[in-house]
Amino acid sequence: MSNLPKIAWIGLGIMGSPMAENLLKAGYTVTGYTLEADKLQRLAAAGGTAATSIAEAVTDADVIITMVPASPHVEAIAYGPDGILAHARPGTLLIDMSSITPQTSIDLAKAAADKGIRVLDAPVSGGEAGAVEAVLSIMAGGEQADFDAARPILEALGKTIVLCGPHGAGQTVKAANQLIVAVNIQACAEAVVFLEKSGVDLTAALDVLNGGLAGSTVLTRKKDNFKNRDFQPGFRIDLHHKDMGIVTDAARTVGAALPVGTLVASLVASLRAQGDGGLDHSALLRGVERLSGHTTES
Repeated sequence: MSNLPKIAWIGLGIMGSPMAENLLKAGYTVTGYTLEADKLQRLAAAGGTAATSIAEAVTDADVIITMVPASPHVEAIAYGPDGILAHARPGTLLIDMSSITPQTSIDLAKAAADKGIRVLDAPVSGGEAGAVEAVLSIMAGGEQADFDAARPILEALGKTIVLCGPHGAGQTVKAANQLIVAVNIQACAEAVVFLEKSGVDLTAALDVLNGGLAGSTVLTRKKDNFKNRDFQPGFRIDLHHKDMGIVTDAARTVGAALPVGTLVASLVASLRAQGDGGLDHSALLRGVERLSGHTTES
């Protein structure tokens, strides 16, 4: 039998499924629960166990990992008679890898402590590709001892793994990450339209730009999306809209000005209002094209 901790995984979406599969590849026992039957079948096909409820998934787990879209989803799976806190054993480590508000993470840690359950907030950056390749950046908040205990598991999921401070700190850093990513994508999208309207070879231009100071992980990951107008979701506009709401609200609370971030947040919201919420966040290019009268939409 394996001496590795038994893991319950709640939330098997675009990010959660490949992450859970990477834990299986690393030798962990993973029992998963999610609302989509096909995702449970995918987990089982990869060697995991499909549970029929949260209670079934977490009752015997040593570590519970959650990866769901937003704060209300975390609250729905954590609290109440059918939730994680009602069924997890005392001493269990709960690692929430969702991107939610810092306050939600702080509140969850307090409620879990009353049940003898330890909590880390550990949101990630890297998108679907980073999840598949197990090279995510993981920003954690919580106690050092709990982070140390979680580290071997996190190392099967990511490459850059940092404890950023107490409960909620991981979510604060993730909010800053989403601010930087959104502004970066918007700048890249504006550059693409500018280059194309100027008649420059886009492939050549993006290659040379990415080799200089303008280069970035965003440009590396998204340049083919821009060139091919391929907006199949790796990270949906809907979710980035949620995250921009988190960072603008948190910044307002601490008195930090976000002049560019607030503008990009409104552009993300505009794109969502135009029906593009289900597309990848590189679809910010569509908004720039519309403003420029330079659309390639079919």
